[in-house]
Amino acid sequence: MSNEPEPGLAPEHTNPRHVGGDPIMLTVDGQQFRVRQRAERPGEYDFDWLSGPHDYGFGISGAAGSAMTEPEMEEAIRDFLAEIDPATGYLKE
Repeated sequence: MSNEPEPGLAPEHTNPRHVGGDPIMLTVDGQQFRVRQRAERPGEYDFDWLSGPHDYGFGISGAAGSAMTEPEMEEAIRDFLAEIDPATGYLKE
């Protein structure tokens, strides 16, 4: 028996775009983000806030180094946006 993965459909809760090195674009609550998985650390991601007023973003790790699903990424973005002061565009103090 081989340990090689067999071709087939990806599970419904995942999106194969997140597995490779290509960034994906997400729009959440009208805000645009580029999401990149760190090649040297699987399960860790950088979120670049493209439509924000500053060159700003955040990093996050998936559960136990596993790949994040798109709904998990959207939730992380919403959590980040909830911490932003609308007057300054920076994290609330």
